Amino acid sequence: MRVLLLCAVFGWVTILPSGEPLPVWPDRAPGETSHATGEVQPFRPEEKPPVTRVTKIRRPTFTVHVPDQANGTGVVILPGGGFGKVVPDKEGTEAAEWLARHGVTSFVLSYRTTFSKTEPGWIRPLQDAQRLMSLVRARAAKWGLKTDRIGLLGFSAGGNVAARLLSSDSTRSYDLVDAVDHISFRPDFAMLVYPWRIYDPEKDDLVDGVAVPRSCPPTFIVHTDDDRSSSLGAVLFYAGLKRHQVPAEIHVYGNGGHGYGLRRVKNSEISSWPGHAGHWLDRWIANKNSSK
Repeated sequence: MRVLLLCAVFGWVTILPSGEPLPVWPDRAPGETSHATGEVQPFRPEEKPPVTRVTKIRRPTFTVHVPDQANGTGVVILPGGGFGKVVPDKEGTEAAEWLARHGVTSFVLSYRTTFSKTEPGWIRPLQDAQRLMSLVRARAAKWGLKTDRIGLLGFSAGGNVAARLLSSDSTRSYDLVDAVDHISFRPDFAMLVYPWRIYDPEKDDLVDGVAVPRSCPPTFIVHTDDDRSSSLGAVLFYAGLKRHQVPAEIHVYGNGGHGYGLRRVKNSEISSWPGHAGHWLDRWIANKNSSK
């Protein structure tokens, strides 16, 4: 199957190879009684290109995007959607297309959406993200990847989940299922793009469950000053990386709001962030090559 991507950032249309959605778990995900892969919501007429939103996901899946000139690096992509939905194109496959131009193989995760008002929305997505990170590393040879070059990219709510995954030790947030879960889910590098609500204004600090450990990998962070989800979370996360002397880079733009993905925003320079991130990523890959 080939997926058509409309890229509003660069003004061209491209075809990116992709397979059918694959299951994250061998059977039902932890705590689930359904295999429902979600419901696609109607497109909003004012959005061009259109944006896909999927709700009621009980069985998480992922798609694989392998570039023509792959360099052995892989990235698990966690789209945003406020936990009630997942946006698999604007914050998923469009990012995969960008990464493909850097030789990176991508895995776009459609994680489980909010299940209960009494359960924090990040819990099940975190389980899905940990599982997929291990699954990609376990099957690295199948996709031509090197096991020490598996990264994580999170947008918005996906950025919240990514920050929590980075903050955790090697302890899983679910009971082990099979041999895959004995393989590390820790990423070798990470990118957080407008991570959603990782700042707690009452504490004037990062939210509970987000704290930068010394083991955190090199990380690239993007945010805007006018984002309704305060950029202080991104800044504090960067400060934690800096304190531990973890290689990092942060860009806080003056405006651009939230939820832009890689697309242009009128009267903002926010769409330049992929250029900065690509340069950072290329340097990370080059350093890995030179350290052999």
